[in-house]
Amino acid sequence: MARGGRVVVLCAAAILMLAGCGRSGAGARSDFAGAGELPEKLAEDGVTILVGDPDATTKVRLYEDPRCPYCEEFETTGGAPKLQEAMLARQARTEYTLASFLDDRVGGTGSKKAVNALRAALEEDKFVEYHEVLYANQPEESVDGYTDAFLLELAGQVEGLRGPAFDSAVKTMKYRSFVTASQKAYERAGGEADPAGPGTPTAVINDRRLPPEYSGVLYERDTFGRLLWTIHKNPDQWELMVPAPPVQ
Repeated sequence: MARGGRVVVLCAAAILMLAGCGRSGAGARSDFAGAGELPEKLAEDGVTILVGDPDATTKVRLYEDPRCPYCEEFETTGGAPKLQEAMLARQARTEYTLASFLDDRVGGTGSKKAVNALRAALEEDKFVEYHEVLYANQPEESVDGYTDAFLLELAGQVEGLRGPAFDSAVKTMKYRSFVTASQKAYERAGGEADPAGPGTPTAVINDRRLPPEYSGVLYERDTFGRLLWTIHKNPDQWELMVPAPPVQ
């Protein structure tokens, strides 16, 4: 490997090591003005939500549950704002797989209702903005707070989202089959090692899962941003540094 390649690998490894130290993240994010500018659509598989320029070279797959407090940390004070910056710069694109396992774990239906509402927001081309609003107002995990009324109230913060079609979809769980299929896709992603799913949040960048021992990078805003920049500039080195996933 050329000297420059070794430097890239060492820099990326140093970034991951820094993230593993558990430093607290930056302050809470401010409103992300560019959220509505990002293209969004449902993938051909019927469960993955695609956000960003489809030609962006860095692909980030995120596994999230709307009730997960660690997902909230990632989205509000962690690395998500840097990911959105990278998407606006056409350097990255994001694939969301939305889980709802916390309903069974802690009780209630809030995760399922929130995933259904997010799917309804996608139909109105408002997924990115509504996704941000939900995490900015996430109830305590132990509280089944994502009720129909609360989801509709939060939707009022997204210009142009409320309307007969969206409101009806939320109240009737119109996308119930999507919720079930998305949860099953999450479970499949865990493979034989984690049949219940890989955990949330989990990030897979260019088909390489962020090593669990370095998952702290997700909560370090600037560190995660540097990692994305490093991978964007040197994608081959990321693939060399992180093992490919086993064939399922």
